[in-house]
Amino acid sequence: MARDFERESEFFEQVVHINRVTKVVKGGKNFSFSALVVIGDGNGRVGYGAGKAKEVPVAIRKGIEIAKRNMVQVPVKGTSIPHEVLGTFGAGRVLLKPASEGTGVIAGGPVRAVVETAGIQDILTKSLGSTNPHNVVKATFAALLSLRSEAEVMASRGLGDRADRGDRKPAAAPAAVAAPPAPAAPAPAPEPGA
Repeated sequence: MARDFERESEFFEQVVHINRVTKVVKGGKNFSFSALVVIGDGNGRVGYGAGKAKEVPVAIRKGIEIAKRNMVQVPVKGTSIPHEVLGTFGAGRVLLKPASEGTGVIAGGPVRAVVETAGIQDILTKSLGSTNPHNVVKATFAALLSLRSEAEVMASRGLGDRADRGDRKPAAAPAAVAAPPAPAAPAPAPEPGA
């Protein structure tokens, strides 16, 4: 589950990856750290950022600030996503599929961090390409940004008024072709002598 680093913050923050970078210089080695951080409000808003600094806490703080500036809104349907989608970034490819309620988050490290902080509770995922955390996170964001809600699709098809009212009536069934009426039987002739 996403850890909340700052209690006063309204966002859930999760560190996806910390990388130590060593630069060899004339006087020895210089160490610095880069931190990939994902934040979200648990209600469809999510963002990511990569911060670099000489110390880990400072790198994480910088990553959180960058992530707050890059937040996006993701369409959700109940506790899952509206439809299946494939996101690509570089060599990273991530497949996201909606799941029925109670399935939970079936995802690996970087993808799990993104979907949990976004507030998606039931989803099936598969990372198909690169395992580089930066590429996987960016591919997951590409997939989430290509999601379209039901209202958006209906509006693009010119059915926006139905989406607003929420009344989706099934199309009227074609009327059955009525058979021509049978010819009326001739009236019986009156009996003679009556």
